[in-house]
Amino acid sequence: MASFLYFCRMTLSKMRKEKTVDFHVKWAWHSISKLYNAYAAPHDMTMAIGYVLLNIDIENGTPATKIGPSIGMEPRSLTRMIKSLEERGWIRRETNENDKRFVHVFLTEMGKEKREIARQGVISFNQGVREQIPLDKLVVFFEVMSDLRRLVDDANLKAKTNDDPAPTSNDLGLD
Repeated sequence: MASFLYFCRMTLSKMRKEKTVDFHVKWAWHSISKLYNAYAAPHDMTMAIGYVLLNIDIENGTPATKIGPSIGMEPRSLTRMIKSLEERGWIRRETNENDKRFVHVFLTEMGKEKREIARQGVISFNQGVREQIPLDKLVVFFEVMSDLRRLVDDANLKAKTNDDPAPTSNDLGLD
């Protein structure tokens, strides 16, 4: 992602950072992250912990390998997070009897309580946004974000299959 952002900055070098798409996405996410962390802190949680807990199936657990990709967390960070949550007693790991390589992560009762706190925080934030921003604007926002994600995913896929890993403006449909 860093090389992609560098590419965007270089392509649009005459633009001020406030005029770039990535600046606003990053700035908004940073603000949301601070808000979620402030909400989570009194509950001995962080935003990252909340996202992990929210991505564990309450009834059936979730394979550990599925959690990271669903929230954009790197495997090393996820491993540390799972270990920490297990030490706190919020999750438990169960190894697959047939194949010891596969591990399922389950919420404990305390983990379910913490997950509910995180869920309420997300609901509250989204309700507040929906009360302040008209539905027609949110519809456009979701469409634009979907288009942006598609453009970036396509550029990343192309970069993986080419010898030159740096996306070009053509890869992003900017030419």
